[in-house]
Amino acid sequence: MKSNLLFEFTVNEDNNTVNVTREFPADIDSVWDTWTKPGLLDQWWAPKPWRAQTKRFDFTEGGTWLYAMVGPENEKHWSKAEFDKIKDKRLISWKDAFCDENGEENSGMPGSFWNIIFTGENDITSVDITIQHESSADLDAIMKMGFKEGFTMGLNNLEELLLSR
Repeated sequence: MKSNLLFEFTVNEDNNTVNVTREFPADIDSVWDTWTKPGLLDQWWAPKPWRAQTKRFDFTEGGTWLYAMVGPENEKHWSKAEFDKIKDKRLISWKDAFCDENGEENSGMPGSFWNIIFTGENDITSVDITIQHESSADLDAIMKMGFKEGFTMGLNNLEELLLSR
């Protein structure tokens, strides 16, 4: 089923950003929960057949979400989000990095800074995501890893989860 809700994915090579705007057929409380509760995040974050598995989740400013993307052969690729700002049901920002299972950053892999803004009206919630990369090489590397396709699949999973709740 193809949604009629807004979905935009824009890459701006001039300032090394990705901007994603997506509307979801749910109230802001439900959408916020799917971004802020690890049991719900794990259900949608990874593109199928992969899945997300949270190891640690401290949803506070200065806290960390440490998780693995787990593949069909049970291979794990670790990442972490270090929460910078949280404004209840309005904003989450975090520094994103590839890491090992203990949260030690892999400096050879590109990191980014995410800013996620939530707005809701009449059981439609818009999520506006800006992902800032340090360099054009980092942006290029992430795009070549299939970020657009993978993140789009994850957001589709999120819509399915919200419709099933």
